[in-house]
Amino acid sequence: MTRRQIEDHLQELGDLYAETSGGGPWAWNQARGAFLRRLAADVRRPGFELLIAETTALTGCAYGFPVRGDGPWWEGFDGYLPGRLLRLAAAGRLFVISGIHVPSRVRRQNQDRAWNLARRLQKRLLTDHGAAVAVTLVNRSDHRTVEALRSWGWRYVEGDTPRTAPLGPFRVLVLET
Repeated sequence: MTRRQIEDHLQELGDLYAETSGGGPWAWNQARGAFLRRLAADVRRPGFELLIAETTALTGCAYGFPVRGDGPWWEGFDGYLPGRLLRLAAAGRLFVISGIHVPSRVRRQNQDRAWNLARRLQKRLLTDHGAAVAVTLVNRSDHRTVEALRSWGWRYVEGDTPRTAPLGPFRVLVLET
């Protein structure tokens, strides 16, 4: 989607996020607002791409941006990435997937199938950008998202296991093409 198309669909994207992020209706407005602020910041990044899936309504989306070895994308990743990923970033072969938002049934059913909606969206983002590896940050306490990402092929970054994870608020997960 272009920036203009994203602006035109902000309400729908916010609704999708609220519906797929869990929690009850009482938490939706706060979570929805935070999501829209993060999305507005990400849209301004060079190479940003947002893919959507829809039938008669929006059913899923995934978005992110390619990164280089320097620049403002580092916020939050400081101290988390091993040298191999830093080299990929310097070569323009690293892609940050900021979010994958799909219905809860996609998180639970057929997670390992190539035709799973989340798997297709993330693969398309990487293919479109020629990235070798995707990276994402997940809040350390968000076990549900970590579990879903791992079922879609993501793994912990080198040296990060549940027992040896670096301290900090985030877990780093990587997806190789």
